[in-house]
Amino acid sequence: MYRQAVSRLLDRVAETEEFFRAGIVAIDITESDPFTGNRAGHEDEIIGTKENTDEYAYQWATVQLVGNAVPIVLDARPVRKGDTRKEIVTDLLDSAEAAVHIDNVLMDREFDSQQILEMISQRGLSYVVPKRMQTSEKAQAKRLLQRGQDRYETDRKLHLGKNEWHETTLLYRRKEDSEHDDHRQYSVFMSNRGSGFLTEYGYRWEIESGYRSIKRFMAATTSKDFGLRFFYFVFACLLYSIWRAVDLVQVELTGEYEHSPIVTADNTLTLLKKETGIG
Repeated sequence: MYRQAVSRLLDRVAETEEFFRAGIVAIDITESDPFTGNRAGHEDEIIGTKENTDEYAYQWATVQLVGNAVPIVLDARPVRKGDTRKEIVTDLLDSAEAAVHIDNVLMDREFDSQQILEMISQRGLSYVVPKRMQTSEKAQAKRLLQRGQDRYETDRKLHLGKNEWHETTLLYRRKEDSEHDDHRQYSVFMSNRGSGFLTEYGYRWEIESGYRSIKRFMAATTSKDFGLRFFYFVFACLLYSIWRAVDLVQVELTGEYEHSPIVTADNTLTLLKKETGIG
């Protein structure tokens, strides 16, 4: 149902010359509002919270247009115990590629599996993903620090099993104004297209700001029902996407599209309530 609604939204905004059904997507996982109490009946659906507390929560994964595109949430799916990160990324990319043309995929370091990266490359897509620093990356960062070197690139083969390898490029970048004085000043990224795509990684943070806005559209509930909470989340994703699409009206007013919305979320909700009666 969500995919059908987004498809209709994309068809409508595609009538605007400034909207292109192509670009960069970001994939990430967020969590619903945490809650406590009896977990009986929810064991397969509860993932927990990202903080180490006695609270628990459901988690949802999304794929969103970022960069110069209108930041529409192309799809969302629940995350259940036993779901692999590769299964989640595959499902979301299948849906996203059916809706738009994708050039580049941005993810955070929890998706740095070589199996995921190989799958993305097999689709003919580029990626930029931070890498969790292991022993060899820490050692390299220490050498760079000793030499006072801010940037470094090296090719790496990641083992896929059965004598198969995924070829990637490790990109070391020293953080400006880092709070650390050791190797932790450096971040390591992986890309199958080299350093030219690294500047695009900053677009990934748009999905984080998108999550904050999506929560403004979510209905409050005390229910622990998994299906109900997921429905509230995807409905909020749809409302958020409609809001960002409606903001294309700024093209008619100013002649260009900027990422800072001029149409407020409250105005969009008022308009939706007037037109649909929902709200």
